[in-house]
Amino acid sequence: MTKFLIDNCLTPELAKLALDSGHEDATHLEWRHRGDWKDWNVTDMAIEGDWTLVTRNSVDFRGPAKAPGSKGEYSKRLLHAGLICLNGPVGMDLDMQIDLFRKAIEALEADNDLINKCLEVTMDDKGMIRTDRYQLPGIEEGD
Repeated sequence: MTKFLIDNCLTPELAKLALDSGHEDATHLEWRHRGDWKDWNVTDMAIEGDWTLVTRNSVDFRGPAKAPGSKGEYSKRLLHAGLICLNGPVGMDLDMQIDLFRKAIEALEADNDLINKCLEVTMDDKGMIRTDRYQLPGIEEGD
């Protein structure tokens, strides 16, 4: 089962959804009194706790969409338990967050390997949802 750490930019309902879906270890930053943490603190917590981070601040963590891993907090990490980016139109509401996270959970049921990977779940302006999974580059050993 995947351990989920839900970023403060998303609803705590996602952690509840993960728990209800059979993932025994899911939490939200607010539940841990870390709602005001900076991205680098969140990344440290996720990596030290072997959590898969779920966020909608994709650029901050994976870098630009056209060059994931070139910048962002996860570009600096040699090993991580995975990153899930939920992307939606401006004004993404609670229902959209839940729909996107459900798709992420479905994708993990088919293949739960997210070590050093990013799973992006994106809803376009027409409500179509797409999932993409790719290696998220990290620091090479010896760098």
